[in-house]
Amino acid sequence: MNKKILFMGTPSYATIIFKSLIKNSYEIIGLFTQADKKVGRKQILTSPNIKQYCLDKNINIPIYQPLKLRDNKEVYEQIKDLKPDFIVVAAYGQILPKCILKLAPCINLHASLLPKYRGASPIQEALLNDDKYTGVTSMLMNEGLDTGNILGFSYLSLRPDMEIAEVFEELSYIAAKLTIKTLENYENIKPKKQNDSLSSLCKKIKKEYGKVNFKDAQNLYKKYKAYSSWPGVFLTSGLKLKDITLLESGSINKEGEILEIQAEYIKIGCLKGTLKIKTLQAPSKKSLCSSLYVKGKRLNLKEILK
Repeated sequence: MNKKILFMGTPSYATIIFKSLIKNSYEIIGLFTQADKKVGRKQILTSPNIKQYCLDKNINIPIYQPLKLRDNKEVYEQIKDLKPDFIVVAAYGQILPKCILKLAPCINLHASLLPKYRGASPIQEALLNDDKYTGVTSMLMNEGLDTGNILGFSYLSLRPDMEIAEVFEELSYIAAKLTIKTLENYENIKPKKQNDSLSSLCKKIKKEYGKVNFKDAQNLYKKYKAYSSWPGVFLTSGLKLKDITLLESGSINKEGEILEIQAEYIKIGCLKGTLKIKTLQAPSKKSLCSSLYVKGKRLNLKEILK
């Protein structure tokens, strides 16, 4: 393709786009990704998904992991020396300063249909709002947060039972195809200005967002779909609810009442609606089949799950 690409990205979403660029013979001249982080109870130093992919596949390109881009002269000089034709950005985790934006066209693959959800958690926001479809936008970056001119769209229909991990993966492959399409047709694309009046800002997910109650089954289920990868959904007691299915949203029940106990699940009533829950996890304990959990707690029908 004779186009030199500097790639910036961190999670698996970025890795799938990165792999597509390699497959389509683009020259990747460098990778910028977030710093390695300590993960889990044992605080094991772990590389970002995309860096680990490069190490596993022996992809011999320079990898940069600066803690910040803004006011970082060394980073600016590194990028300038690489002389990229394009800078492709996908879930990198840092905003590019003006000086870097001027070095080459910077194309961001944002996991929503802009300008609807700008910011850090567009996929979660689409699930929380029970949207019927979402997608990916390729965008020419500017100094704002996802405010640049639009280069292209690709859509994804959302099934009612789709959880965050599945949507994330499907959007990754959609984004990979859109990246190639945008690069191949870049010279012929007329960038389209965003309508700021239609925008909303979605923030970085915090652990406390996963706290739920049994007031409304449909609202709990939407939170579960959005947060099942992290931070999960949990009651005030810290009990995590996993493998949830929304059964219906119209009935009136006692909040958290155990309506049914089967070998593989329990049925829980909400003030409005009912849920099927297959797995429960108490704080600092392993996940258990919900029926075994309630048996261990000596909870019977008509009693309350807390």
